[in-house]
Amino acid sequence: MKIKWLGHACFLITSEGGLRVITDPYAVGGGIDYSPIKETADVVVVSHDHGDHNNVSAVQGKPEVVKGNGTKTAKGIRFKGVATSHDASQGTQRGSNTVFCFSIDGLNLCHMGDLGHVLSPGQVTEIGVVDILFVPVGGFFTIDAAMASQVCDQLKPRIAIPMHFKTPKCAYPIAGVEDFLKGKKGVRKVVGSEVEFEREDLPTGTEIVLLQPAL
Repeated sequence: MKIKWLGHACFLITSEGGLRVITDPYAVGGGIDYSPIKETADVVVVSHDHGDHNNVSAVQGKPEVVKGNGTKTAKGIRFKGVATSHDASQGTQRGSNTVFCFSIDGLNLCHMGDLGHVLSPGQVTEIGVVDILFVPVGGFFTIDAAMASQVCDQLKPRIAIPMHFKTPKCAYPIAGVEDFLKGKKGVRKVVGSEVEFEREDLPTGTEIVLLQPAL
């Protein structure tokens, strides 16, 4: 399975068979200066309806769109949406957020969207086993570095991929990735935007994999 970070919270996940899933496609503008998304996909997953996460029209290929809580199947993949909040006040500030869990090529993936709080015991149970976790780390709109570390401790993923942090192409008032990486062991900094994973090669503990935005 290949994972490519397009930018912000948007990833292109490609299965061994060529099935393509895009998460949280952004719209350019309002602090987002990544290049426009021009990728094709079979499925698009949307965690919540904010413009930096729900620009489905940018994705080519007439994909099926998965959003909201509960279980849905698209292109043969079962997506489980776990209800969470965009803030630490039960959604009263920024609304709701859906954490999506799904399996591709035998790997359990979990995209946290704009999670705004550490997880409850019930949410941890509902999410279940996570091999690859896409976790926001920039704070302000989402959990910050310390809370992201707590979430990683809660879920114990084999791979944690940080997202939603300040870069030269993201002008949001959020932190960079450095605070999340500080003091961590098992950090792999990838030169490019893409990485491949196979179940038999996953580490026993949690490895943080830092990608570079493709766009």
